[in-house]
Amino acid sequence: MERPIPRPASPERGWIDFLERAHTKRLSLEDFTRVVPIVAWHHRLGPLHITDLLLGTSQARSKYRLDSRSYGYVEVLLTKLRIIDGLSVLRVLYRYSTAHNHRPPRTLSLDEARQVEKAKRLSHHRPTKVERWENSYIQEEFFFKILARTLPTHIAAAGKAGQIVLLLGDWIQLFTDVGTADLGHVNNPQSYIFGARFALMELAAAAFENQRMQLVLSHPTQKALRKRLAQRLEAFIPTVKIQSVADAQIVTRLEAFRTQVLPSWDPREEGEPVEEASYVDTLIGLDNFQVPLVPTINSRAGLYIYLNAALTGRPLIDDHALFGYLHNRYQGDLQTTATQLILAAFDVLANAVFRNEGSSMGHLLKSFVVNKVPLILVSLAQSSSAVYPFNAEFCISQALNQVDTNVFPTLSGLFDMNNNSSFQDSVRQDFCFACQLHGLLSSQAIETLLGDITYQSLPDEGRYVKETLVQSCLEDLEKTQKLIGELDNMNGNAGAAAQAVVEVLVHLCRNKETMSLKRLCTHLSSKPLSLDILLLFNNPQTILHPLCDVLDNWGGYDEDQGEYQPVYEEFGSILLLLLSFVYRYGFTAADLGRSGDSFVGKLLTKGQLAGPVSELTEQEVSHMSGWIHALFDTEAGGLGDDMMAACLPQHFYLLLPALFSHIVLALSTGNLTEEMVRGGLEYLVDVLLLPSLVPAIIYLSNSLWVDSRSDQPQVQRAVIRVLQLILRPHSLSPEASSMLSSVLNIVAKPLEHALRFYQRQEPKSQAVQPLLLALKENLSLPRRTGAADNNELELWAQTNGPSNVSVGVSTVQQTIQNLYQWAQNSPINGLPPNAAPYTHRQILAALKILGPTYLLTSILQDLRRAEQETPEAAPYAYDVITAIICAPDVRSTLKDIQTPLSLRDILKAKADDWKRIQKGDPAMAETVVRLFRRVEAQMMPPPPPPPNVVGGALEGSDGLAMAMAAQAEQQAANHNNMDAMSLDTAGLDGLGSAAGSVVGGLDLGDDMFSGLSGIHGDFGADFGPWDGTMDLP
Repeated sequence: MERPIPRPASPERGWIDFLERAHTKRLSLEDFTRVVPIVAWHHRLGPLHITDLLLGTSQARSKYRLDSRSYGYVEVLLTKLRIIDGLSVLRVLYRYSTAHNHRPPRTLSLDEARQVEKAKRLSHHRPTKVERWENSYIQEEFFFKILARTLPTHIAAAGKAGQIVLLLGDWIQLFTDVGTADLGHVNNPQSYIFGARFALMELAAAAFENQRMQLVLSHPTQKALRKRLAQRLEAFIPTVKIQSVADAQIVTRLEAFRTQVLPSWDPREEGEPVEEASYVDTLIGLDNFQVPLVPTINSRAGLYIYLNAALTGRPLIDDHALFGYLHNRYQGDLQTTATQLILAAFDVLANAVFRNEGSSMGHLLKSFVVNKVPLILVSLAQSSSAVYPFNAEFCISQALNQVDTNVFPTLSGLFDMNNNSSFQDSVRQDFCFACQLHGLLSSQAIETLLGDITYQSLPDEGRYVKETLVQSCLEDLEKTQKLIGELDNMNGNAGAAAQAVVEVLVHLCRNKETMSLKRLCTHLSSKPLSLDILLLFNNPQTILHPLCDVLDNWGGYDEDQGEYQPVYEEFGSILLLLLSFVYRYGFTAADLGRSGDSFVGKLLTKGQLAGPVSELTEQEVSHMSGWIHALFDTEAGGLGDDMMAACLPQHFYLLLPALFSHIVLALSTGNLTEEMVRGGLEYLVDVLLLPSLVPAIIYLSNSLWVDSRSDQPQVQRAVIRVLQLILRPHSLSPEASSMLSSVLNIVAKPLEHALRFYQRQEPKSQAVQPLLLALKENLSLPRRTGAADNNELELWAQTNGPSNVSVGVSTVQQTIQNLYQWAQNSPINGLPPNAAPYTHRQILAALKILGPTYLLTSILQDLRRAEQETPEAAPYAYDVITAIICAPDVRSTLKDIQTPLSLRDILKAKADDWKRIQKGDPAMAETVVRLFRRVEAQMMPPPPPPPNVVGGALEGSDGLAMAMAAQAEQQAANHNNMDAMSLDTAGLDGLGSAAGSVVGGLDLGDDMFSGLSGIHGDFGADFGPWDGTMDLP
């Protein structure tokens, strides 16, 4: 019997079968490129249909997101083989975009309604519901960028160019609608829309600037298309959240196309009105624009906001910037400056108490009040003059009389307090005694201020002098360990101790005394709260650059090197301190000034990535093999000097991700038994190699961020088992236990997130909870990057406004209203209501999520509303908003590299554009210019030092007094020497108060404590009091 001839498969079925096999077998791009032309020849199918099979949801296994292999397959078909085209990709992406699900309902115009009705009449079948992706923004961003690069090949035909323009207009309208929608919680897939939106802007700008595209658009028959495109761009651009210079550049290109290129193709018809700037308008600049006066008020809230921002992340108390801001704000009135500074410092600490910020934040804020503020007051005293006298006792008394005794009680009130925290119960008296230590108060004044006789006294060692401390520590480094313990003290001496510790650290780095440096770094890395105090009194670069230089320039071994294990211990301890700083404050390689070729640069940028073995060099493969045998081959004799002699510490630390990748793979496949892995990891949880667990655990954490249901689950289980062996070792020495705690302080938070993700994927697993318990103590130590936690974000996102996204605009506006209402109700004298709850993290989160343009626009609208509805509150609203814009930004980098656009940058752009704003909204133009002028006045940089500066400092004065003196001289010149702050400290006998004289000078520049002498005389070169009275518990 003759067998029937099989019918050939339909073209669609042929492609479906091929693509299904390719995805199942994970066909490589090389094989796909070789085979797919044969499939295309046998199964002729249009480019739109092929694209739909690849980018649509009909053949997808999961509707959440596109299969990772599809990205490469589409790119091959689009750019190499050109079997599909850009128009098809744009159409299919648009059809299945997640943005449709987030698009709010909108009323169709008459023309749009007619087009819909016409389409329904012409359709011969019932429309089917499109099943769209749950998260398509990542693939949209990817393909938008590819199309932007390869655009000329996709618009060769005029017909396709026109269709691409229409489709881009639809995309712009879609993202415009989504941009005004409520995006809900930040953890939703909508948070990825910002990358897709920026990629669409790149594609649109490239398309509209293309010559072929412009030739099509400029044709006289395309006037309706041009008008439609201009309208959609006009609606789209205000929804863009500008977060970087690149964003601003793309927006500028699109706006130029809308306002300059498109109108040039449509000449004005006769009788059509034209907008022209009058001759007078062209002569009026921003400086000459007259706006109605709103009184300037320096409210209690202004400096409260500034200090909150300066201390919400890493400490940003730059002395010169702070004194410049204070001088600009209070115009040289030293006593008002001092009073408001003390009051604001106590307000910030009280706010932390009310918000339950925790002991970590409280420790820093209390140290700022007790140890930093008195030093600033001393510098203010040195800037006093006959025009602006300074009475320290009067200022302190005025400020403390306004501090709520319910929060910061006097001595008698301490016994009546319940549930008070350790950082609020003694702040008042600690501050007073610190002021006495620095000669700002007398003992009689303290009894008056505290309302009782106190048994507290000045520290026995008197007032520290930095140079004396440094000299003593260099003679006996054990005293440095004691001095690090002094950083936690609240007695006014922590500043000198902090600068002395840093100077010793820099000295050891410069001289490459690595053995002594190891002990110092190990001690500091075990006390993360002490790092906050170091940065409160030191520039981060002063500490980090020497550490990076030591690690980057760590040379090879000496020929007579006896032992190699001490070298690894010293290198690891120094690296651990650097990583503690990097993690706690969010520093990057660029912040540290490290290039990608340096060891530190490589470790911070690629230290958590494990590439394939084929990418390793021959030397790295040799080192890898050596370490595997040394750790896990019992017959090899264990880890000895031979291995460490062959591999420098830098090479070992860069090899860790690849090493742990092999360990996990070997454990999951049975090539390594659990006992063998346990034995090898025992070397890594010892002091010798313990710091290496930082990049290792970060790599293991990243390995858990995969879907265990679609990938190999045994690999994730092996990762969990390795983490169990690391986090719960059988036995540790006290030194190793302390160092492991330092390591976990760094990696605890990212590891917790990864473990909880794995727990959601494998809810039946019982292995995760013990690991989370092992991290519990380390998780209580928050980072200081200025980032908000999830609980705060969810609280701020709970808003009913129709146009609020993530961190709701209305919550920011409500916070600002609460601040200026509190400031308005605060009396000049007497106890005001409690400070309005505030954290600058809310502004930083809004800047990141909403963008500075959107946020500032909302703030300006609220400010104008306050001017119109409650004119009496307008001065306070201006002061609050000015302080928010002028506040230090923790997002700023340590190096002069590109930083995100700030509110001040956007405000300046709006002020420069005041004429256009005035045409549509004159009141808003006045508000913008008025606010801009106030911001610039408070942010005015200090003038150059006066001519009498010798060697960078005034003779007989200090660095900050120098800066304020220079400002005072300039102001005196402008006011005919009648309304200024002059500086004459050479003959300064006292502060003009009953407190007595300020002993010694104060250098708050590079050498803050160089001029300080002890309260009972000089501290003494022999550093005698260390021997008896400075032993730490």
